[in-house]
Amino acid sequence: MKSTLLSRAFFFVILSGLLWSCNKDDDKDPVIDAELTLEEEINNWIYEVMDEVYYWRLNLGTPIAATSDPSDYFKSLLYTPTDRFSVIYPDYQELINSLSGISLDPGYEFKLYRVTDSDDVYAEVIYVKKNSPAASKDLKRGDAIVAINGKQITVNNYRELLGETETTHTIKPLRYNEESGAYIARDEISITPVEFPEDPNFLDTVYTINNQKIGYVIYNFFAPGTASDNTKYDKEMDAIFAKLKAENINNLVLDLRYNGGGYVSSAVNLASLIAPGVTSSDIFSKTKYNNLLASEIPALSSVKTAFLNKAQNLGNTLNGSRLYVLTSGGTASASELIINGLKPYMDVFLIGAVTYGKNVGSIAIEDEKNPDNAYGLLPIVTQSFNSLDQSDYSTGFTPNIAVNENTERLKSLGDVNEIMLRKAIEQITGVPSSGRFMKIDREEVANTLDKKIRTGKMIESPILK
Repeated sequence: MKSTLLSRAFFFVILSGLLWSCNKDDDKDPVIDAELTLEEEINNWIYEVMDEVYYWRLNLGTPIAATSDPSDYFKSLLYTPTDRFSVIYPDYQELINSLSGISLDPGYEFKLYRVTDSDDVYAEVIYVKKNSPAASKDLKRGDAIVAINGKQITVNNYRELLGETETTHTIKPLRYNEESGAYIARDEISITPVEFPEDPNFLDTVYTINNQKIGYVIYNFFAPGTASDNTKYDKEMDAIFAKLKAENINNLVLDLRYNGGGYVSSAVNLASLIAPGVTSSDIFSKTKYNNLLASEIPALSSVKTAFLNKAQNLGNTLNGSRLYVLTSGGTASASELIINGLKPYMDVFLIGAVTYGKNVGSIAIEDEKNPDNAYGLLPIVTQSFNSLDQSDYSTGFTPNIAVNENTERLKSLGDVNEIMLRKAIEQITGVPSSGRFMKIDREEVANTLDKKIRTGKMIESPILK
């Protein structure tokens, strides 16, 4: 049977309000123990939740002592090594805020590289967020950071220094000068992280190149909106596509290289703006739950999520019904759901690196009965399939054209000579770029996006209060 988002949300209300609050052994006399410690109460709750909703509940691990630290207890239940994704957080509200793009943040992301034949490490800024503390500083994509709080970054201290960026800190930036071909030292910058709502709709523009009208959209995570407007970002995306459609684009480049996932509802919204000729009668994805949920709630035995009817849909205007997607190893979860869900309806052409490989989803769970339990769970609850019942991307999607942005000095996002966008434009126009671009051989050590709570997450439904 088909299920709308509203009806799916209804079933999540059932799950959160009834299912794991019930005692499965109602026919047994309850065991009353007034001396339970808080850890035991939390761990009992964790076990009840996992034994009800965990996708691999038949393969639950053997629990350790109920008096153990809840994080350790939760990990003991996971089906390893298959489950690489289920997580527990000490603060449920912090989890929810982070999934919606709200966190204590300095406002810039970077990758760390090891200096050749040295233990020194430098950070390269990959983007600066709008309306963030970093946005008011003289900092931009491509700047190199060699010191944090006056300490040179090395292979031995970079993890510690990454932690120091979570509070007020200083950075020593260098900026590459094209004329001299060298990095020039700039004044030290002090940045104080603040909690602000990060907008996932990072950039959109249109290029006219060789008689091709190319729309370009950078989308950095899937979130429908903010606490004050829970559809704000989805509505922004609708407006972006209305503008692209009005400008009569005939090619679309969707940049998901920094998009580690997020809410499925926003993935459905985006897919509904792209797929050619789809209506609410067409299936975007299918969702499978564990056998217990499927048997206790019949509607969960065959969950099909349809596309939305969107007036802003521009799929029929795209040449060859092709979508170009820019990917990296961090393109994960809901981003991969977009790729998989659109494949039955159009040619999805990938440019970049092999994606992360995550075809399973979570829901965020809190203990609504125990105010002393602040923990939040994000267990794997579902596996996703497209309309053709395909879900074979647990090792990631392989790109049609392999490109690694680390092999060149970074240019501004949206610059037609930026390596990833340049490759897409070359593919669209059939004309190779005439520019000369210096190659760089460097070893990536880490990046700040990997630390984000939302990275690698596919959240099955917006959280309902």
